[in-house]
Amino acid sequence: MRAAIAELGGWGPHRTSSLWRTEPLGDPTQPWFVNAVIELELGGDATACLERLHALERAFGRPAQRARWAPRSLDLDLLLFDDLALSSEKLELPHPGLASRRFVLAPLAELAPDLVAPGQTRTIAQLLADLDDPLRVEKL
Repeated sequence: MRAAIAELGGWGPHRTSSLWRTEPLGDPTQPWFVNAVIELELGGDATACLERLHALERAFGRPAQRARWAPRSLDLDLLLFDDLALSSEKLELPHPGLASRRFVLAPLAELAPDLVAPGQTRTIAQLLADLDDPLRVEKL
């Protein structure tokens, strides 16, 4: 995780949340995950950014095919891209799970508690405070 964060930090100016230990989504018998949010200043478009993220996942050993919710060496999601709202075959922005997952909102609230994501009416901090998500998330 730290190596991936360092690699992403080399892409441009950035801020990184704390690391968060997260109860697994899907199969509860697998090990807990580690999550973080990184805010990057990038040029280009959202699809090109997603392609770069997928290439980095592969460089860190993520197989092209795996079972849904299975453990993986690295899982990079594009949560937001400026104030873009997009729904295409390859990409949906904001990320469709953004407002409903504690493991996303907790680290995101560290960096941007007052942000209102496209399509939302409440801030990230408000979404987190009102969230009904039973999965445990612990700051490391």
